[in-house]
Amino acid sequence: MASFLSGFSQSLSNLAGAFAKKDGESVFGIDIGTSSIKVVQLVEKKGVAVLETYGEISLGPYAEAEVGQSVNPPLEKASEALVDLLREANVTAKTGGVSIPLSSSLISVISLPTRNEEDLATMIPIEARKYIPVPVSEVTLDWFVIPEAEAEFLSAAGSERAKNATDVLLVAIHNAALERYQSIVSGAKLSPRFFEIEPFSISRSAYEHSTAPVMIVDLGASSTRVYIIEFGIVDVSHTISRGSQDITRSLAQSKNLTFLEAEKQKRRTGVSETEAGLSTLEYVFSEAKRIFLTYQRKEGKAVSEMVLVGGGASLKGIEDIAKKYFDAPVSISNPFDKTSAPAFVIDVLKDAGPSFAPAVGLALRALKQ
Repeated sequence: MASFLSGFSQSLSNLAGAFAKKDGESVFGIDIGTSSIKVVQLVEKKGVAVLETYGEISLGPYAEAEVGQSVNPPLEKASEALVDLLREANVTAKTGGVSIPLSSSLISVISLPTRNEEDLATMIPIEARKYIPVPVSEVTLDWFVIPEAEAEFLSAAGSERAKNATDVLLVAIHNAALERYQSIVSGAKLSPRFFEIEPFSISRSAYEHSTAPVMIVDLGASSTRVYIIEFGIVDVSHTISRGSQDITRSLAQSKNLTFLEAEKQKRRTGVSETEAGLSTLEYVFSEAKRIFLTYQRKEGKAVSEMVLVGGGASLKGIEDIAKKYFDAPVSISNPFDKTSAPAFVIDVLKDAGPSFAPAVGLALRALKQ
């Protein structure tokens, strides 16, 4: 069984702390998205995660499409793009972590009537059939036993947990998706230590952890993922079927521009000047607000913070738009804050940061293994 969750048994507040690897051993974090591939290379020096290099390459040109478009290139083209990125970013690490998108997985918290670990190993594959809409043979399973104290906090307000029960975070990843990502990185002659589902990587790098629930809004190219995370556990996950490429398409149509022209204008001016772009964000944030309010009403808990990540979170003006929808502090993540980097690149890293949350989170975990 592949391990996607190892490392979650430790407090997430310590994930960027003391690392186990020796000084000088570099690791990578690779995030293969639908519009681009991102890589981060870190090395541990005296207990600090030091940024050595990072980079991004658009996948559009490898699939006869434009920069910024969501594509699904053939395996050999995706591997070619990764090889080009590693060369251009001067990545030297040969091992690390690789992300798996939420769309290729299923995450669920289940409760089992036992405290015996041997019984769990037998019961979980059987119990998983109730939660997985495909045959168990078509997925790879992993799970993490939620500590008792955290399980109590995760319980909905007014609910009681059964005595002698064990709460388990269950993860299932489609074998076909796992094989695809394994093939892409193998084609680049890399040997990842692990594959990890995006929300866990993002949770590790995107914000400072506390005991209160946090909502993460991941604005990708083709869709927006919304997570509510508590104690590092993904309590809620939803996908909204609109993303930053929809802003580009609306802008292109309203101003009679090509997709590439609209993409460049969007990155230059943001979304405040175009009603077409605003309509997409209004839809996304309205849906996110509905998830936000439903969670608070159902669980009887207040979401303490809303954090924006993903390429769309880098757009000018987006934070002000988001603040209109949420009765909680809104911030744009800068995962590079959890690394040490030269002062002259800090501003550049802040602008690029939101889209590198998974890659940084992967590399931070790789340093600990």
